[in-house]
Amino acid sequence: MDSLFSLLLRVGADRQLRHLNPETLTVLNYHRINDPDAAGFDSFKPNVSATPAVFSQQLAYLKKRFNLLTAREIGEWMRAKNGLPPNAALITFDDGYYDNLSEAYPLLKAHRLSALIFLTTDFVGKTRPTFWDTTAYCFYHTQKDALQTPLAGTLCWGNEAEKEAAMMRWIEATKALPDDEKSAAVQKLPGLLDVSVPEGVFSKLFLTWPQVRDLAHNGIEIGSHTASHPIMTRISIEQVRTELSESKKWIEEEIGQAVEYFAYPNGQSSDLNEQIITEVQNAGYKLAFTLINGTNPYNQINRSPYTLKRIFLSYRDSFPRFAARVNGLRI
Repeated sequence: MDSLFSLLLRVGADRQLRHLNPETLTVLNYHRINDPDAAGFDSFKPNVSATPAVFSQQLAYLKKRFNLLTAREIGEWMRAKNGLPPNAALITFDDGYYDNLSEAYPLLKAHRLSALIFLTTDFVGKTRPTFWDTTAYCFYHTQKDALQTPLAGTLCWGNEAEKEAAMMRWIEATKALPDDEKSAAVQKLPGLLDVSVPEGVFSKLFLTWPQVRDLAHNGIEIGSHTASHPIMTRISIEQVRTELSESKKWIEEEIGQAVEYFAYPNGQSSDLNEQIITEVQNAGYKLAFTLINGTNPYNQINRSPYTLKRIFLSYRDSFPRFAARVNGLRI
């Protein structure tokens, strides 16, 4: 398929795709900018969206082909009801990893662009990792070649690709558990895989509050991604309200700015519903973003500002594939 995408890019089909429907908002979803193949990288590789070099190439392309906006500008255009410029786009990041500052921010600044970072507030300035980063660490460091678990059955691997596939099966099975059962399963994993997790190994994985304030005061927008990153359809409505309100309040107190933007954890159609959308609105958010793949026609944004679609990006995407996806191909 990459050869086809390369051909489309060479003949200018990306421009034609964009001209077919210029009144569309494209929201890009990044998580991390890093090199997953670098020596010592032992956290969750699928959350790496691009290497720094590729990210810079992507920014140059986006700047040339799209009208890159901030979330604030999108909100202002919505309130004015005078439409957005053609081919509008917004850059977003989820979770609040440290490399958003160390790797992504200098490149955004060099290209004179902004981005919107959705923070999971319980991760900020803490050494407690996400369950997926803990899981990745254990799988990357284990010397075992099998794992017997009631969550995902018997997992076996004979090479790195098979080990990563086994890890993903375990993560997907664990993701479906209630939060307390999920935590218990993750706590048992190092023992099951005969791995010791050193104290402080995740201490620089996420941003700190001083770093968040620096970003917020230098052109980066900050939104909420809840307090603890639960899948919201799997917790009580009282917990949903707490996750929405506490994360929003905490960020506002730290950065001294209103927080009006929210991203649903996991973000698929099964991870939100009308009741949760109503709670997001009642909590004071103005826009909310899913991870449902696609773009947003202008005539739908005002009608559905709490279910905006985004394009999830992976370091495995070739540049031609990236160009095809951001120009509207749902692949």
